Amino acid sequence: MTAPTSPNRPGAASALRFVTELVAWVATPWALAPHSVALAVASVVVLVGLPTVCATPGDKPRVMVPAPGPVTVGLVLLQLVAAVVSSWLAWPAPVAAVVTALAGLTVVLEVPRWRWLLGRDRTGQPRRA
Repeated sequence: MTAPTSPNRPGAASALRFVTELVAWVATPWALAPHSVALAVASVVVLVGLPTVCATPGDKPRVMVPAPGPVTVGLVLLQLVAAVVSSWLAWPAPVAAVVTALAGLTVVLEVPRWRWLLGRDRTGQPRRA
């Protein structure tokens, strides 16, 4: 049985989420490198690796490690928080303010997908009450 598909379709929400992820992948190691190169490298492994490996069936076409919907939402939130916090630590305030606005808009546009994900188990099926 295939998992029902999510509202995760190409569009503004996906594009903004991707841009915010890119910001997190750049800003986080940038903010951490002056303190620890190992932490900077680890941040990239976590921010890129976890969402690549873990996903909710039905939300993405290929899933290596099935994860319940709340885990997928948590990984997106991790990316958004990393982008915002790291941009404020690494870059000038005007740039960080743009990143913060981008992350806020991403959250608003992600709500339909998150509602769908929060109701899914690790197989992508609706959670049982």
